[in-house]
Order: sequence, then C-alpha cells, then structure tokens
Amino acid sequence: MYVRNAWYVAGWASEFGDALKRVTVLEEHLVMYRVDADTVVALEDRCPHRLMPLSQGKRIGNDIQCGYHGMTFNCEGTCVRVPGQDNVPSSAYVTKYPVRQKNNIVFVWMGESDKADEALIFDMPEFNAPTYHVHQGDALHLQANYLNVAENLVDPAHVSFVHPTTLGNAASENVPVHVDTQGEVLVAWRWIRDSEPVGFFQKFGGFSGNVDRWHYYYLHLPSIAVIDFGSAAVEQQLAEEEREQGVRIFALHFLTPVNKHYTIDRWMHIRNAALNDEQASEQMDAMFRIAFDEDKAILEAIEQQEQLPQKRKPIRLAIDKGPTVYRRRIRDLAELEATEDLGEPVRPTFVHHE
Repeated sequence: MYVRNAWYVAGWASEFGDALKRVTVLEEHLVMYRVDADTVVALEDRCPHRLMPLSQGKRIGNDIQCGYHGMTFNCEGTCVRVPGQDNVPSSAYVTKYPVRQKNNIVFVWMGESDKADEALIFDMPEFNAPTYHVHQGDALHLQANYLNVAENLVDPAHVSFVHPTTLGNAASENVPVHVDTQGEVLVAWRWIRDSEPVGFFQKFGGFSGNVDRWHYYYLHLPSIAVIDFGSAAVEQQLAEEEREQGVRIFALHFLTPVNKHYTIDRWMHIRNAALNDEQASEQMDAMFRIAFDEDKAILEAIEQQEQLPQKRKPIRLAIDKGPTVYRRRIRDLAELEATEDLGEPVRPTFVHHE
C-alpha cells in the first residue's frame, strides 16, 4: 500500500551533486542530479528506446545522454536529440518528477505532478530557531516494510523493552500511553515522573537526581515521524506545555519506501542543548545508532516472520491504537488514489437512501 500523492525524502541535500545518481522510491527508479545549489532534477531512470537506465549514461551540461544509442533528454524529460535522424518521436520522453530542496533535505513528489503542493512539504519552526541546533544523522537501511517501521515510530510502549540502556528503562513499563488520532497527525505520548534519567540524558542532561521525562510521538502520513523527548529535574515540576524549559530533543525520521521489503530511514535531530557543539552531535549520533540498530533488529525479525505461513491471526493490544489508525488511513488514501472521482452525477438514474 503506497500513497503516491505525497512528498518523500530522496536524500539529504549533500547526497546530490553533478554525478547522475539512481534513487528508488515506491519501486520506481529515478535518475537525479544537481543543476545548482538549490535545484535537483529527478527523471524516470529508463530510456524509452531500449529501457537502458539513464543513470548509466552521460551528463552533457544539464542534459542526459543515454549510454546505449545516445538519445539525449533535457531537465524536463524531453528528448532533444536522436543520433542519426532529425525527427524526434512524440513518445520519446521520460517522466519528470517534482523535486524541492528545503532545510537541506531533498523531497520528491511521486504522484500526479499537478497535485504537488509545496505547502505540504514537511517543516517545523525549530529548523530555523536560534535556540535550537540542527544536525543531520545517517541513513538506516532496513529490510522491512515501511508500514512496520512507521508503526514503531508512533509506539512509546516499546522503548522500555527495546532501548533499556539508551532511550528507556524499566520505570516506564506500566506508565499509560495517551493517543490522539483526531487530527491529521497521529500523536502518542506519555510522561514518566520522578524517575532515574535514561542513558541518553545521563550522558547529555547533566542531571544528578531523578527527572520528569517525556516521549511525544508524531506520525505525519505517509511516512515522516517526529519524536519529541526530553527530561527536566523533578524540582522544576514542568507542565506538559513547558517542555521547552527542559532538555529537549526532536528525533526526526524520514522513511523512504524503496520496495515492500526495504525501507530507508534517514534520521536527524534538533536539540535545545549543546548548541553548536559538534562533539556533542557526534556523541549523540553514536547513542542514536545503538538505539536504531536495536529497532532494526526487531523490525527485520518481524519482516522475516511475516513472510512465513501464518497459522493464526496476530493479536492487537490497547497500545496498538495509533498503529491501527495509521494502517487504516494509509489503506484509505491508497484506495482513493486508485480510483477517479467524477464528481456529483448529472441526472442520475439511481436514488440513494442513507
């Protein structure tokens, strides 16, 4: 189940230069390359002649020459040269995909081009706030379906068991999880009051005693997650809306579905502590890698089991409210894209009763 009318992350801005680069999103191969500091082009990575990947061709200025017979395509996907003949067939083109670069992230729109609304590109004010430090991390490659990966990112309950030395500990095992599925963004959260700081904040928070800590998981459909987590000394007695006064970190996950068994999770963080401290960024990256490798092990094990014959239906628990709503919304969006709405009928020959 893919939602195509959406912006997906093709890569960090630093991943694209003059060279032709193949990128696969939703099982479609793209050839991508940079034409200036702010502009990246994405074309269908397949010559319409013999289906040779254009990413294996040659860049000539801002055009691409196919490496098989030299057909050449410009940035719009239009064929501008067919060696050996003057006329260019009308079918000699490749699809161009809308691309935008924002916050040093390259987004590509995989659906109908006329619906590519720049206002829908993910953003948050902390990207440009002077009180926050923005740091791009790595790309985590998972042999797992993106739906399972996304579910993991709206699930605070797993943290106590999967990340006991980094992002969680036993103190949160029985703390209730709150879920709000009313808005466009799914939210799951909980506070753990008066408990020992987790490993992450033992290292970076400088706390000498117990803390109040929180996890807020925001899942933006189809596949971007933001985890707002942090800690504050118990004596501060922070209210939920006062998290800014504690040590606060946003972990961002941009999921790119490559195919139904392979997902790339590009992760980064934005923090209100250790501003402009690159050593702190490297230390945080190291701890994040430990935590995300723990997720990788779990998710890839689940993927393997899902490929086997199932003797009975899996169960759902109370903590699965967020993931359940997420799956339903993705299914509904995918089904909506698979049909064409012709609008209200004119002089219909049927009568509908509610």
